[in-house]
Amino acid sequence: MFTDHTVESAPAESRRAMEATAKRLGHLPAAIGRLAESPHLLDGFLKLSAMFEATTLDPLARETVILTIATRNECHLCVAMHTAKLTTMGASPGTIAALRDGGPLDDPRLAAIREFAVQVVERAGAVEPEALQAFLAHGYTTRNALEVVLGIGAYTMSTLANRLVDAPLDEWLEPFAWPGLSGSAAR
Repeated sequence: MFTDHTVESAPAESRRAMEATAKRLGHLPAAIGRLAESPHLLDGFLKLSAMFEATTLDPLARETVILTIATRNECHLCVAMHTAKLTTMGASPGTIAALRDGGPLDDPRLAAIREFAVQVVERAGAVEPEALQAFLAHGYTTRNALEVVLGIGAYTMSTLANRLVDAPLDEWLEPFAWPGLSGSAAR
């Protein structure tokens, strides 16, 4: 139902974001072509994700938040894309597998941020003081807690939009394809 836009066929307001994305990545992801139907959504997601990348959370913590939301919302494209990113970052295969299938994480800090992100989503932000304290006890800050909310917002937008438009998996992501969760929830 959604058009696979090129820079030339997209609404004029989406073209700058599409060109910048293609320049940054070296190609235009198929999902961007579909999301370009809404210049506001495309621009909003790209700005929010860039803001999340600039937070004080370390890259592995940010990817943990992203994959927590991507698996929870069953966005196969997002899981594949961020698996590829984790792989290029040098994350261990065990960490990647645990983030993809909801299994236990060996790193207590990553487990804490994943559990905190789940609590924020499940409780619509009304996290119990004990859950916040557990998060902070792993070296995170109250600033980081709010940055997790930013990541949840950015990647909830992305996962829902990608699922709505049935965003296809780009060929280069096929080695990172995700069959879905083995359990019932991303935890």
